[in-house]
Amino acid sequence: MTNSPEIVVLEQKSVFFLNDELIAVRADDKQVYVSLRHLCQALGLNRQGQMQRIRRHVVLSEGYKNAEVEIPNAGHPQQAGMLRVDLVPMWLSGVDVRRVKEDIKDKLVQYQKESAKVLWEAFQEGRLTADPTFDELLRTDSEAVQAYKMLQALVKLARNQILLEAQLETHASQLADHEIRLEQVESTLGDPGRHVTPDQASQISQAVKAIAIALGKQTRKNEFGAVYGEMYRKFGITSYKLLPAAKFQTAMTWLADWFEEITGSKSIPF
Repeated sequence: MTNSPEIVVLEQKSVFFLNDELIAVRADDKQVYVSLRHLCQALGLNRQGQMQRIRRHVVLSEGYKNAEVEIPNAGHPQQAGMLRVDLVPMWLSGVDVRRVKEDIKDKLVQYQKESAKVLWEAFQEGRLTADPTFDELLRTDSEAVQAYKMLQALVKLARNQILLEAQLETHASQLADHEIRLEQVESTLGDPGRHVTPDQASQISQAVKAIAIALGKQTRKNEFGAVYGEMYRKFGITSYKLLPAAKFQTAMTWLADWFEEITGSKSIPF
């Protein structure tokens, strides 16, 4: 009596490994499986004996599922026992080497080392063959190898750029929140007659924020402290809330000029 399928095949591929054709599938549980029948054929193992061994094993049995797959030249889908690819090395480690033909032993070792990775990559990167000389080919200086290495470097650079920009945006948001809280506290301490008003202090804070973010995109650093520090040195103060009211317009003009110098834009956002 045929068992009902335990997994639904979403995608099937023929994966060629050491000149053997293996049937692999991606199932509805988001896992990749390989046909036990084709594995046993490639290694000269008894499929019924290996299937019984898998079902007796606590871990292997959990990753052994029935599925309907397209068998080459069969003409219609057939039931097949499928082993999850991450369990292939564990299954192979239990194969009795004494029962394997002498000319298969070296092949068995390569299967133990590489087959699971190749089967998984078939559904991750479109890799359908295992080329043991690929690393050696990368050591050559052909135009194709140079292009491959350049693309790999560009992908890595783009990934790092994305992560860096996300970190800068996060830091900018955190510092902006911190500045708002400081404004609320320091506004109660200022003397409107001598120093800038709370509204003017807020304008200065927004200008510094705009400059720090623009500068940070160029230097890839957190520039909030540097911008505030430059302002404090220029006007001889220890807090922008202590800027003399008479120097407010001078300070805003200086900040606007600095923003324009960094961005090249005459559209000042503050």
